[in-house]
Amino acid sequence: MGKNLKASCCSSDSVKEKDACCSSNGADVVTSCCSSKEEASSSCCSSAEEEIAAAAESLPYLQYEEYRIEGMDCPSCAKTIEKALSGKPGIQSVQVNYGSGKLVVGSENPSHLPSIEAEVKKLGFKAISTEERGTESYRIQGMDCGSCAKTIEKHLGQQSYVHYVSVNFSTGKMKIAHDSNVKEIKKQVQQSGFEAELEGGKEESSQKQRRDWMMIGSGALLASGFIASLLSLPSLLVTLLYAASIVIGGWKPVRSAYYAVKSRSLDMNVLMSSAAIGAALIGEWFEGAMVVWLFALGNALQNRSMEKTRDSIRGLMDLAPQEAVLKQEGKLVTVPVERVQVGDVMVIKPGEKIPLDGNIAVGYSSINEAPITGESMPVDKTVGDAVYAGTMNEEGSLDVKVTKLVEDTTLQKIIHLVEEAQEQKAPTEAFVDRFARIYTPVVFLLALAVMVLPPLFGLGSFSEWFYSGLTLLVVACPCALVISTPVAIVSAIGNAAKRGVLIKGGTFLEQMGAIDAFAFDKTGTLTEGKPVVTHVESSQDEEELLRIAKTIESYSTHPIANAITTYVDERGLDTLDGEAFKAVPGKGVEATIGGTRYFAGNPKWFKELGVTFDTLSSVIEERSSKGDTLVLVGTETSLLGLFSVADTIRDTTVQSIEEMKLLGDKEIVMLTGDHEGTARLIASQAGIDTYYASLLPEDKVTAIQDLQKSGKRVAMIGDGINDAPALATADIGVAMGGAGSDTAMNTADIVLMADHLDMLPKTVSLSQKALAIIKQNVWFSLLTKLLALLLIFPGLLTLWMAVIADTGAALLVILNSMRLIRRNQ
Repeated sequence: MGKNLKASCCSSDSVKEKDACCSSNGADVVTSCCSSKEEASSSCCSSAEEEIAAAAESLPYLQYEEYRIEGMDCPSCAKTIEKALSGKPGIQSVQVNYGSGKLVVGSENPSHLPSIEAEVKKLGFKAISTEERGTESYRIQGMDCGSCAKTIEKHLGQQSYVHYVSVNFSTGKMKIAHDSNVKEIKKQVQQSGFEAELEGGKEESSQKQRRDWMMIGSGALLASGFIASLLSLPSLLVTLLYAASIVIGGWKPVRSAYYAVKSRSLDMNVLMSSAAIGAALIGEWFEGAMVVWLFALGNALQNRSMEKTRDSIRGLMDLAPQEAVLKQEGKLVTVPVERVQVGDVMVIKPGEKIPLDGNIAVGYSSINEAPITGESMPVDKTVGDAVYAGTMNEEGSLDVKVTKLVEDTTLQKIIHLVEEAQEQKAPTEAFVDRFARIYTPVVFLLALAVMVLPPLFGLGSFSEWFYSGLTLLVVACPCALVISTPVAIVSAIGNAAKRGVLIKGGTFLEQMGAIDAFAFDKTGTLTEGKPVVTHVESSQDEEELLRIAKTIESYSTHPIANAITTYVDERGLDTLDGEAFKAVPGKGVEATIGGTRYFAGNPKWFKELGVTFDTLSSVIEERSSKGDTLVLVGTETSLLGLFSVADTIRDTTVQSIEEMKLLGDKEIVMLTGDHEGTARLIASQAGIDTYYASLLPEDKVTAIQDLQKSGKRVAMIGDGINDAPALATADIGVAMGGAGSDTAMNTADIVLMADHLDMLPKTVSLSQKALAIIKQNVWFSLLTKLLALLLIFPGLLTLWMAVIADTGAALLVILNSMRLIRRNQ
């Protein structure tokens, strides 16, 4: 709006409230602390709203269309799409979010829009409108590797009624937009060798039990065949036992391999099935049976481990009760949460979980908000305070007025954002996928060449080289490599969510672990964000000073006036009888008490009145130099005393900054619109060496850009509201207080649900550990494959050893990644 507003109670620029008149340097409008509605209409308390309304009326009304984008491998892809579409006629706004994979196009007249799908296709990506078709979500059972997800995608993608399909191995979920029905989709998934269950459905699949029994049966037949061979029983019996083991254990992978080949997908089922069948063809029945059984055993172990990883977020879904007890016409009625409406009153007894978000209407209690904010200590709540679904009422009975439907609660938003984040590919994962797409067919062709070429040139027997080729087929499976990144990311994001931190994608998880500089907004981030009285100086009776100040300021709604009245209230003092209250723009408030006219305002006003400061001069000078806001109280002839008001540092700030410094060589800076004195004081108290003062919002953006130009990757930490431009400019934007702010939850890349910095160093540490584990997984997977390749040609690697190397490596990668699930990591 181009204006800064400043109130009479502010004698310096130090205290800034989101809804206050006090602002930074260069105020254009100077008004008083509003003491009445009439005065407010002409003061700063309403001018901001009027300007916003006027600005809104002058803006064109835009209609928005949303698309899901496929094919983006890095944030620069998002920028490419934005830049290309921004110049097209009819498009007024374009926003592409790489983390969520979404494109939002704004237009005054959507009918004049060019074909977004066609324009995006020209850029090498695919856009699918989310408006035209609803997207269903399914849980997929039976996936053993990332290549299984690709097989399902390719198979369903060939169906004419499927418009969009995405399968995520790490989360075990499929999202699909189609014109068919649930039965047909489940049938097509079954034809791919897997089973699908619609999210929210109640049916249970028996595939897992069936697969376990088939593995046990295959193992029993393998063991029987081996014992029979040791006992020198007829070779036909031994062969039949091994063959039965292959058929029972290999039925599922062979079936999946068939549909994978039909979909032109070279997944692990194709490779393992080829190896097992090939071994049988050359008479290596034991090897074939061993391959099948080890493959089944490895997959069973992998699946159990992956389920634990996927449960890291599913636990959030079980936090909120499915029913709520409502007060209806004097009676208590239990109803499903889906039937509860905004405005209904819930009754929450001690020890019960809160079903829906709401505000306390009656009662007082301590609420355990750990599922939302990650804080272990209960928070005291009373009438008017907000409570959240999934949190625990520990003490008193409460009546809670519902403020959000079940699908809109803070807990549901957390679940949605975390699930969406887990489905996004991080840069490392995208690179590994591209590598695997090249690696597997190359090694597959090499295996065919090994089977055919050496025997043609008389370099050995066909059976020997055929066996080596089969072993190469097993080594060609990149399962451990493909899952090396996504499993770690899913584990870390799930862990963070349980601790009250939302990381909106693997991209931001990886970037957070590599940040070089952290820029903190001051007000509301390092400090409490609200003014409090820090010092009182009286020239006479202090109790009289407090009563007079409370009487004058009690008719003002300004934050500084509230700070003074709260300070006096805490000391149990009442107001005096006052009259003729008047707010003086730019100066303060005056009133008549006991026939004497009293004034409360800034030092400049008292100088104009001709009042000398006498013994308080040194205190005024000292407090002003520290950047405090001073409110003087006195008559037309004498000064009774003063109140020093400031925005105080949070209790958790100092420890959080100390922990940040222990995380490595990180630059920590503070950005603030307050003047030098206040900035220097807060930075000193917080333990921050570098600070920038007297910054406008655009100056904060410039400060971030300067850090980036110096070669640093920068994270900006703020409240997500006043510092949105800086958050958007930084490599990573971190917002605090997400539990009470939809804005914070929507604007930042990482959201701290609690309203303090406690979890920030822990989040950075988690990100660093995730990065380290991803690197360990990738290098371990690559070195395992390289070693296996080197051992094949000397004949030191058998088929069953290759299977152990492949499934064992995948299992170790999963177990290594699961270390990130631990809550206290």
